[in-house]
Amino acid sequence: MGLGGCIILIAVGAILTFATDWHMQGVNLDLVGVILMIVGLIGVTTFSSIARRRRVMVPPTSTTVVETERRHTDGYSDGYGV
Repeated sequence: MGLGGCIILIAVGAILTFATDWHMQGVNLDLVGVILMIVGLIGVTTFSSIARRRRVMVPPTSTTVVETERRHTDGYSDGYGV
């Protein structure tokens, strides 16, 4: 169920709860409306958390390799005495 379906559930639940005065025997439409709104809100939060997780981009890790040329000297580091 996408974001649109969740919003429709919330809207239908709000209509059943606040805008109707129908009375059906054995069915409490106010409770059904509240349940639909709660399910819609749970769907919106789940959808938004999944969408946020998809948008997170991890920059590619590149390792910089620096090669240095080592010169072998005969025990002297400053070049004297060679």
